[in-house]
Amino acid sequence: MPAHHATRAVTALKIHCPLDDDTLALLMRGQVEEIHRDCALARVIAVVRGDNPLGDFGLYQSVIELGAGWELFTPGAAARPALGDAGANTVSSTAILTVYIPADAVEGAVSAAIDAIVAAHPWEVPVIEIASTALVTRA
Repeated sequence: MPAHHATRAVTALKIHCPLDDDTLALLMRGQVEEIHRDCALARVIAVVRGDNPLGDFGLYQSVIELGAGWELFTPGAAARPALGDAGANTVSSTAILTVYIPADAVEGAVSAAIDAIVAAHPWEVPVIEIASTALVTRA
């Protein structure tokens, strides 16, 4: 029996981005286009939607998986956190963006896009994951 699917190699880029209360409320209502353009989430989305290979699905561009979550952390004594105080347990509402990058994307373009995300990110230590994986496609 012939397979009805294939796979293609990609790099997964997962970005954890803080959300203020207003942005979280808009996100939970699905009103992403209404968030303030200067909030951290909007700045990261703008990078993904820029001229780069992030979220390239061939027929679709700038594909972003977006979910809400919460980061739990305790800043150390030397930390300068964007939220919370040194030594205090802290909770941050967080958007989790996942984008996929074609395995054959130009490394310089990918690196420049990731540098732009790091520059747009307000955390002292941004949580950004990179992993090689494969996506299922129709055969």
